[in-house]
Order: sequence, then structure tokens, then C-alpha cells
Amino acid sequence: MNRILIYEPNPELLSTYRGLLENQKFWVFACSDETEARKLISSQIFHLCIWSGDSHDALEKLSSIKSSRPEMGVIILSSVDRSSFVVSCIRAGASHFWLKSSEPDTFIDVVRETLSRLTPDIASDDFIDFPFPEFVGRHPQIKEIFRTILSIKDTDSTVLITGESGTGKEVVAKAIHNLSTRKRLPCVAVNCGAIPANLLESELFGHVKGAFTGATQTRQGRFQIAGSGTLFLDEISDLSFDLQAKILRAIQNKVYEPVGSAHSVRLEARIIAATNQDLEQAVADKRFREDLFYRLNVIPIFIPPLRARKSDIPLLVKCFLDKFSLLHSKNITGISEESMRSLMQYQWPGNIRELENLIERIVVLKRDQGLIEMKDLPIHHFKKIRLDRYVANVSLPDEGVDFNEAVNDFENELIIQALQKTDGNKNKAATLLNLNRTTLVEKLKRKGLRIAS
Repeated sequence: MNRILIYEPNPELLSTYRGLLENQKFWVFACSDETEARKLISSQIFHLCIWSGDSHDALEKLSSIKSSRPEMGVIILSSVDRSSFVVSCIRAGASHFWLKSSEPDTFIDVVRETLSRLTPDIASDDFIDFPFPEFVGRHPQIKEIFRTILSIKDTDSTVLITGESGTGKEVVAKAIHNLSTRKRLPCVAVNCGAIPANLLESELFGHVKGAFTGATQTRQGRFQIAGSGTLFLDEISDLSFDLQAKILRAIQNKVYEPVGSAHSVRLEARIIAATNQDLEQAVADKRFREDLFYRLNVIPIFIPPLRARKSDIPLLVKCFLDKFSLLHSKNITGISEESMRSLMQYQWPGNIRELENLIERIVVLKRDQGLIEMKDLPIHHFKKIRLDRYVANVSLPDEGVDFNEAVNDFENELIIQALQKTDGNKNKAATLLNLNRTTLVEKLKRKGLRIAS
């Protein structure tokens, strides 16, 4: 059920809006006190906030709300019938604008249209408060990963984490370690693909003095350094067949031999492995040992790519903005809705790592304070309108689209852009769109966006 918060200081209007929504079976919390409303926003999950925007600092408050809850839709209620104010609200993050003098009949249509633009995953009542701020997500697949980590926190079972590069496999591994009984012990990570093959065995198992040319002293390997903590083997698919056999023996028998040593060392560490490859296919292609695969794949965790969990992008953006604003001493208050829509449209081939790097770049290079705007996005394809995936030169998504919704959203976007370019002037906006002014006015009325002449 969608959860809606209404803040309206006028008790009569508040009662009217609440009644309209409750008659449509929405879950509504009505509030006439602004301080109480802000506390509710910070402490509870709402899918939509309907906020009175008649105060002198309405835009500042709107920006603050969107910064604290970027995934939440916001409809501004206002008595101000001024086109420049409407455009400013949209730019500051409002999903819609409602003039209080309008007929209440279409109010529900505006609410439904706004909720329809929210990703369904955001509108889930199932929210898990995970104890690590760097592990962010509310998508069903991410919440399932949360549950898996919580369920294995008291075990020593081997874990295999799979997913594309940049999806956060090491973050998941550290979360598993930090929730386990080994959390006060070392968590040692080794990238098996970044170390030359002829050095990797010594790097993992260590070596004794004289084991090979250049071994002038005995050296501990990562297995021994990890002790009774956790050993994270990243990109394990890059291991040679010979080294795969030695890793298998170490995990299976809980012993290993340093290079050049005749004495076994007991393996005490918990093993977590990760790869961006399809290990089952690698087994079928004889590139990875089947017995090692099954030994590692006791607890499988698959991390979906960011393009498959776009509802988490606002949460990740807020997390990275907070992180880099503090790190670089910048006062970045949030991101405009237009910019967020562009981020949501992009397919993110580099996944979360690419998003994190982009946000850091924006924060470092942004010269002014306040909201991130479209002009701050450095990548040229972010400049496209958010619905270009529906036009003829872009292939239709495999999952299909709602044609009427796509056309309606495309139309809305063009109208908003035209009004932004003309500072709310309907005559000039109609000219840009090659429409009659009366046609544009009718469309604005039907969509619930009222702008004064």
C-alpha cells in the first residue's frame, strides 16, 4: 500500500485532501505542524509527500526534503499562481505542482500519476534497516542479500559472491565479515587477477627462505596473515588449474603448505570468494575445476547490476553526495529531479563504481553550492531527455513498455523542458512545441499543472 504524508497548515484544506485520498483507500498521515511533518519524513518511509509551499522559504524546504528522501515523490500545494515559481519548484525536485484554488476533482488524478512514476520497488513496505551505511539498497534482490548475510552471520560457511565488476562484491564480503563472530579479527583481501601467476602461490600461501631464487627470507602469505579472520579471494576465476587444486585442498582439508616447506599449516580463516565470471560456464568449458566450484558455492550470493536495480540509484546518490561533500568540504544539498531522471535513464555499464566516481567528480568540480543541476553532469548522454529509450532510434526494452504511459511521460517532459527554456512563458513554450497556445493550456489543465498567464 502506498504511504502518503500531507502537510497543510490550513485545517480545512488538510481535511479535504485527506478525505479525498482516504476515499481512494490510500494510507494517509495528515499533519498541520511543519516540525512534526519533518520528523515524520526523517523517521518513516513515505512514498509520496504532499507539501504546502506557501511559505517564503518553500524552495529551500523542498530542496531539503528531496535531499533527505530523494526516492520520495513530492507534490507542492500552493496558492502562488506564478509561472516562475512553478518552474522553480519542478527544478528543485517537485514531482508535481497543485494550485490550491483548482477544482479538487482532478487532485486524485495528479496523485495517481505521480505515484505511477515512482519505481514499484520504492513503493515496498518491506524495509530492512541494515547496519552498514555503505551497503545501500531497498530493491528486492538487495534486501534478499541483506537477509542472507544476516542468516549466515553465526556460521563459518564458505561464500561465493558473483556479479559484474563494480557491483560491490567486496562491500558484501566486508559486511559478511563485520557481522560475523570473526569481526574483531583480520579481513584480508587478495585480487587473484592482479598478481602475476608465478607470484600468486607465494602471495597466498607464503614461502620459506630459499624456496626459489630471490626468496632471501621466510614470508607469510595471505592465508596466514588472515589467521582466524576472513580471507576474501576476489576474481578467483583467474586462478590457474594447478593453483585451483591447491586452494581446493586447503579449503577441504583445512591445511596448506608454504612454498618450499615440508610442513603443513592449519587453515583457520573463513573463505569468501568472488568473481565477475559465470563459474558454471567456466566449469562446462573446462576452465575451472568442478570440485572447487562446489566447495566454494556453499552460500551463493548474486549481486544484480545497477541497471537492474535502478530504484536504488537515489539512495546511492544521496550516500555518495554525503560522503564526498564531507570529504571535500562542499555544501551540496541534493540533486534536481531532472538530473536524477537522467541518472535513472543511464544504463551504468560500470555499475556502482561508475556512479560513485561520477558523483565524486561532480562534487569536486562543482563551483557553486546547492543542488546538482543538469549542467553539472559531465557526460554528454546525460543531456538527453529521459524518454529517449522510447523513440525510434532506440530499441524497445525486452520487458516492453506501457505505450500510453510512455507517450504521456514523453509529452510531459517536452512541456516541462519548453517551460523551463522560456521561464514559464506559455506563448513562447507553445511556439517551441509548435502548438497552439490554447492546446498547451488545455494540456496543462488536464495534467494538473496550472500556470498563470
